[in-house]
Amino acid sequence: MSDLRREAPARLDQPREPGRIRLPRFDPEAFGRWSEGIARYMGTAKFIFWMTVVIAAWFLWNTLAPRDLRFDPYTFTFLTLMLSLQASYAAPLILLAQNRQADRDRVTMEEDRRRAQAQKADTEYLAREIASLRIAMGEVATRDFLRSELARLAEELDEAAHRRHKQLELIHRDEKE
Repeated sequence: MSDLRREAPARLDQPREPGRIRLPRFDPEAFGRWSEGIARYMGTAKFIFWMTVVIAAWFLWNTLAPRDLRFDPYTFTFLTLMLSLQASYAAPLILLAQNRQADRDRVTMEEDRRRAQAQKADTEYLAREIASLRIAMGEVATRDFLRSELARLAEELDEAAHRRHKQLELIHRDEKE
């Protein structure tokens, strides 16, 4: 029925359907950067120093100043309210900054995991290639193998030549006798 009212032309004898409230728009990324800046500043020694100076000045003013100039008497209720207000804004800003950092860490971790998987795949590929080369090299005569075989053949030839030489000497002796 509300759809019919929207489509129907506006009538003066019926109330208007309430419209949406238009909230101001903001860039969440810019707000996130701003909150990180605040959270980062609140974690510095500079912030702690200046916060201590302000609180000490507050205490000194409200205890040592003339009574008519004190704006927050002994129980320091206004100071407590200001510190509570500061903490109530600081906590969500710090949480927002931590969430953004966790998101960045998650993206970095996923990228590292992807790189590690790619490196593992590359390493496994190279290991397989090296293994296949070793197998292929097992089928190919190596330099050391060729040297040992040539040395063995040279010894055999020397022995055969030596035997032949002895046989020839025996034949020549037999012919002379």
